[in-house]
This record gives sequence, structure tokens and C-alpha cells, in this order.
Amino acid sequence: MATFISHSPAETESLGERWGRAAQSGLVIGLSGDLGAGKTQLVKGIARGLGITALVHSPTFTLVNEYGGGRLRLFHLDLYRLETRGQMVSAGLEEFLQPDGVTVIEWAERLLANEQPTANSQQPTAKWLANVRHVKIEIVGETERKIIYDGFGA
Repeated sequence: MATFISHSPAETESLGERWGRAAQSGLVIGLSGDLGAGKTQLVKGIARGLGITALVHSPTFTLVNEYGGGRLRLFHLDLYRLETRGQMVSAGLEEFLQPDGVTVIEWAERLLANEQPTANSQQPTAKWLANVRHVKIEIVGETERKIIYDGFGA
């Protein structure tokens, strides 16, 4: 695990941009952190690193935002409103765990909310998460964030 201390939203975006530049198709990044920790800020940077110029915003009410126009497509998921793995399967979110592009999942810890596979599920949760790169963002101060992540660039 690596740690990065961000002192501003711009630094958080810059880290995401480096990850976006290094990203390969099939990458899945799972973000966890409190409200206001900077998850969406990091996704904005990833999009910029992929060459995506569209305005990136949290998909809290739509569950998934898809962005094209860059080197790879970006799928931005927000699981805040979903509580169980069954709800995620019913919403059709499993397909984004093996993307043709890059998937970033806000509130990724909710993937573990229900360890039992559902009737519609093809894989148990452990296999679901095998290729997810985990990122935890902790609020340290008003603008300071501690970002702990699996080593995958930057």
C-alpha cells in the first residue's frame, strides 16, 4: 500500500490525472471515504488523465456516468444509495467490474455489504473484487487528505 498526502483539491486531481495517464483497459478502482473526502475530485483527475474533456460529476442519483472522447472510456459508479450486493446485481452493475475501459467506483466498500451471491450472480464477491484496486481517502484537515492506495502508478 502506498500513501499520498494531498494538501488541496488540485493535488488530489493531479494524483488522479497521473493514474489516468497510466491506466490500461480493464482497470477497476474502488474508492472509499467519507462524504466530502475528495472521491469525485480524484475521478475528475482520472478523467483528465484519460483525455476526457467532459464535466465530471458524481452519479449519486443515476448510479453510473459514462464518459467517452478520451484514450479509454470511463465508467463512474456511485454506490451510496445501494446497500446490498443484490441491489447492485439488480441494477446491472456487475458488467462494470470487467470494463472495456476504466471503472471507478465511489463507496466501493458497499460491494462487500452482502457476501452471499444472489440467484442472478455468476461469481462470489471475492472473485468480483479480485481485480479492484482499492483507494481509501481520509479527511485529515479542511483541505488535507490522506490517500492510501494499492500501488498502481503515481
